[in-house]
Amino acid sequence: MPELPEAERACRLLRESIVGGTIRAVDTVEDTIVYDGVEHGEFAQELKGRQVLAVHRHGKLFWLELSSPPTNSTKSAGTGARHPLFHLGMTGMIQLRGGEPTWYRVRPKDMASWPPRFWKFVMHITPPQDPKDLQETDRGEEIQFAYLDARRLGRIRLRLTPRLSPPVSLLGFDPLLSPLPLSTFSALLLRRQMPIKALLLDQSFSAGVGNWVADEVLFQARVHPERRASGLGEEEVRRVWEKVGEVCRTAVGVNADSSQFPRDWLFRHRWGKGRKSSSPSSSSPLLLPDGTPATIKFITVGGRTSAYVAEVQKL
Repeated sequence: MPELPEAERACRLLRESIVGGTIRAVDTVEDTIVYDGVEHGEFAQELKGRQVLAVHRHGKLFWLELSSPPTNSTKSAGTGARHPLFHLGMTGMIQLRGGEPTWYRVRPKDMASWPPRFWKFVMHITPPQDPKDLQETDRGEEIQFAYLDARRLGRIRLRLTPRLSPPVSLLGFDPLLSPLPLSTFSALLLRRQMPIKALLLDQSFSAGVGNWVADEVLFQARVHPERRASGLGEEEVRRVWEKVGEVCRTAVGVNADSSQFPRDWLFRHRWGKGRKSSSPSSSSPLLLPDGTPATIKFITVGGRTSAYVAEVQKL
């Protein structure tokens, strides 16, 4: 599932490409699951003619801040202009025409076709008038970007005030945008009786932390995923707090390109559960500090498969 680093990658792509542009048209396809609380045609109509002012993110959710509707729009006389809010779900991606999608772990095979397979909308954007605001390759050309989702677990919504409305308003701290002081993090964590892995997955606690980020954090903090949060020691809490920020910053620093993640990360070795190898998805094993191969085990915590290293994450 795309997590905070992948959502930030999508935001960067949009910030670099469409901010300042004006939405000329939006092509949509009907999908009563992905479009949440809005009909696909209504979604297209509300965005038409509005300028993209900014791209925002909190946790795994991101949204476009748009200008008010044009004066000739039927919405301009209404109760307020809504802004598009997105969640990528399990397989959602953003793709610019002529570029590759913001894929997660596995690059799609057919990236040249347009509209892309599994598309839900294609937004047609007139670039900013000032050529200094445009990338050289985009100058004077219409920009098109698509939202696509094969498994239909993503969501497309419209909100008047995205940051102040559910689901964004229900989220906890964002490790990059609104990190907590250690004292606050510790106080919130130690009052919870659930396993630490389940707590990290709780979006009302740490927004944007998903399965692989949580496993990476706990591996690097040397904490077993089934340990009860309230039972962690002071030093263990400090390590978890430190690694939540460090893992997210490192992944975002390489634009969520997993091929550039550090070689000693669990992420590089955790995939392919069930293979006869201590490091299921890597040709070279994950090594412990003493140089011996690590033993990667899998359990279910908080309803999710959790990877951990038995030698350093003890219950």
